[in-house]
Amino acid sequence: MNKEHLIELANYKMPFGKYKDEYLVNIPEYYYAWFRQKGFPQGKLGRLMLEMHEIKMNGLEDLVRPLILR
Repeated sequence: MNKEHLIELANYKMPFGKYKDEYLVNIPEYYYAWFRQKGFPQGKLGRLMLEMHEIKMNGLEDLVRPLILR
């Protein structure tokens, strides 16, 4: 991953559902685990969610949070 991609990942917000408008990094891991079982959405959102799930499973979300541009 490059720096620009990590910044994009950190600032991407969920576009639908229970966690609509939440940064992906702030969504609980269990939500990603559910999607992993059911299938992630197609396209960019699905790829970013899969990456965030890996980050969360490895306890690395605190490395992503400082990249949020507020």
